[in-house]
Amino acid sequence: MDTPVPCGGIADRTALELSRAIRAREVSCAEAMAAFLDRIERLNPVVNAIVAMKPREAVMAEAATADAELAAGRWRGWLHGLPQAPKDLTGTVDIATAMGSPILAGKRAAADSILVERLRGAGAILIGKTNVPEFGLGSHTYNPVYGRTLNAFDQTRSAGGSSGGAGVALALGMLPVADGSDMMGSLRNPAGWNGVYGFRPSRGRVPAGPGPELYYQQLSVEGPMGRNVADLAALFATLAGHDPRSPLSLDGDGSEFAGPLDGATAGLRIGWLGDLGGHLAMEPGVIETCEAALGLFEGLGVAVEPVAPDFDFDELFGAWTTLRSFLVSGALAAHWDDPASRGKLKPEAVWEIERGRALGGPAVFRASAIRTAWLGEILRLHARFDFLALPSAQLFPFEVGLDWPKAIAGREMDSYLRWMEGMILASMAGAPALAVPAGFGPGGLPIGLQLIGPPRADLAVLRLGHAYDRAQPFTARRSPLLG
Repeated sequence: MDTPVPCGGIADRTALELSRAIRAREVSCAEAMAAFLDRIERLNPVVNAIVAMKPREAVMAEAATADAELAAGRWRGWLHGLPQAPKDLTGTVDIATAMGSPILAGKRAAADSILVERLRGAGAILIGKTNVPEFGLGSHTYNPVYGRTLNAFDQTRSAGGSSGGAGVALALGMLPVADGSDMMGSLRNPAGWNGVYGFRPSRGRVPAGPGPELYYQQLSVEGPMGRNVADLAALFATLAGHDPRSPLSLDGDGSEFAGPLDGATAGLRIGWLGDLGGHLAMEPGVIETCEAALGLFEGLGVAVEPVAPDFDFDELFGAWTTLRSFLVSGALAAHWDDPASRGKLKPEAVWEIERGRALGGPAVFRASAIRTAWLGEILRLHARFDFLALPSAQLFPFEVGLDWPKAIAGREMDSYLRWMEGMILASMAGAPALAVPAGFGPGGLPIGLQLIGPPRADLAVLRLGHAYDRAQPFTARRSPLLG
């Protein structure tokens, strides 16, 4: 690409603004789709965020149908005629769901996921998928099927993951909003590294499925991403709500998240976890950048106070790796058991499977008990603080050619999980966590801040995030690719 893409067009409007313009027939679905496809054709070859793209003619034909529906008085929902590219871990019947694996390359799911059903039900037009690491393992988006996704601000750096394609597509205006999933920060890290918002909801808020492990998969959740919190909340309202096919999904229909997000912030309290009293290795500049962003909350009347949880974090991380390997080894069992596919699994998948298969029942039970104890500590902290905060990653975006960072600030990372240890605090509690842009570090690279609320306090987290969104200056800084 020789010159930056000029801003100010249809693809740069907020999702809600564009939705209203389409419903009022001030902008046609065809015009909107053409604007996004033009942006994708210009920028996606540079960053590789959207994969498995449908042909332009087919997508434009769907947009024309959406316009005809509006002309006939039929409006499907707030995403009517807008492009979406679900994460390439969630099933789609009409687009390949490779999960970044050569084992699944070109294969389509037997059924849409519940998330995809809800996107279509709200009027979205699926144009492709967003890129992921192989099987979603690791917070760095690269795989042997589609290749690497590059950071929106610096194409020599990682986009994060596993919702890395989604984060980059959002940051560059190739999608109006995006979905993702989060086990160990997969909605939060790519949001922080690409200057957008990513929300890990409370466990059960967005129904999972279809799948064989719906009773046991209690670490990973699906959720929304947006360039602002209002757009993100609108998508969340679409994705949230009980589904009887998802036995652990929470009651409700998601409508509570579609209303106004305005609310008083004066008198709220944030507990700043920082680096957990030195437990987490942090690249120089991360803590300082995030603490400067926390000053914006103080301007909103929110008190910010450092706090150190009373917990053995090595024990918590051990419990996390046990439960994660237990789940991953089960999910990938068929590929491990088949000699034809075992050799195609990446080393991190093999590591997870071997660890998971070596576990006994007592080890899994003990890990669950430690998780329960951590929930108790989280609830104790929330008796003092309305919200908790810590960085969305322990370092700024690293060199894209690495598999994962082997050291941070001179401290060795003993696995491909260790460098994302700060993400497990919300995951192990089943708590809602919103990643918000926290600005740019000394080297000009973006970082984010996690805002964690008590379990099921999703709306409160979004309201605080919305107040911050309106106060922060960071998203005004665009990627150099956008001029």
